[in-house]
Amino acid sequence: MDLTYIQKIAIYALPVIFAITVHEAAHGFAARFFGDMTADRAGRITLNPLKHVDPIGTILVPALTLLVGGILFGWAKPVPVDFSRLRNPKRDMLWVAAAGPASNFVMALFWALMIKLSLSSPNIYSEPMALMGKAGVMINVVLMVLNLLPLPPLDGGRIAVSLLPNHMAYKYAQVERFGLIILIGLLATGILGRIMDPFIDGVIQIIQFIF
Repeated sequence: MDLTYIQKIAIYALPVIFAITVHEAAHGFAARFFGDMTADRAGRITLNPLKHVDPIGTILVPALTLLVGGILFGWAKPVPVDFSRLRNPKRDMLWVAAAGPASNFVMALFWALMIKLSLSSPNIYSEPMALMGKAGVMINVVLMVLNLLPLPPLDGGRIAVSLLPNHMAYKYAQVERFGLIILIGLLATGILGRIMDPFIDGVIQIIQFIF
């Protein structure tokens, strides 16, 4: 089914907003669990999208990438985390970082369930549910895979820093200042898509196996 641009926005809006919102809230929740109350005091451990939405990263950039095609790309306002306040900063950094991608996997399962439920829903609801479910699965899988790339400041980069020996972790963490530039370069050249596609396909196959 060929969708108009407005129809695509209607289908993708909720999955995009909640994929990014829950991802950020999960970081804050994990940080609080491991001893850092920074996000909690800032009121960022919430599912209220207005607390997390970045006008450019959450709305404008996803809308543009949806228009031109390619990997759906976007971001929210980062949840503030003071890793030095964690009970065991280097170890707990891994769990705080992993909480975001983990939440995206759970949401991908939710949207996959939505697709399955659409098969037994009345016709008036089944197609919108299926389309939104497919969008939700893809958005969350892409966001999960993207954030697990071992490039600071992505979550995968922080996980790598947590796992590396101290002397290597310190040097690797210095890459963070160039991380966004590297990421944009990979996106612009198409290399990012070629790196991510096999992992995206693999995760989707796992979800299909579950359902």
